Amino acid sequence: MSDLRPQHGTRFLLELVTDNGATADYRVVIATASDELESTAILSDDGEVKLVATGAASPLDGALTMFARLVARGAAKRRDDGMQAWPQRVLRWRP
Repeated sequence: MSDLRPQHGTRFLLELVTDNGATADYRVVIATASDELESTAILSDDGEVKLVATGAASPLDGALTMFARLVARGAAKRRDDGMQAWPQRVLRWRP
């Protein structure tokens, strides 16, 4: 994701790895101007999010959890609307 590394602020990237129906596994990257942290997130369509850290815990995990929770909470509605429940890719930036 280094080509998407911001000059300032933080980018959060969630990329779908596995769609398990009511849950989904996402590869997660938190990118700042100076660093990139990778982990895995397991999202459930009831809004639950579990971060599976692959390195040191980040102080940005709270913001990542908030974004992931929004994706998770929308999954059932997207499914009911005939859309793919779990988006392939979600990218957010915050100052």
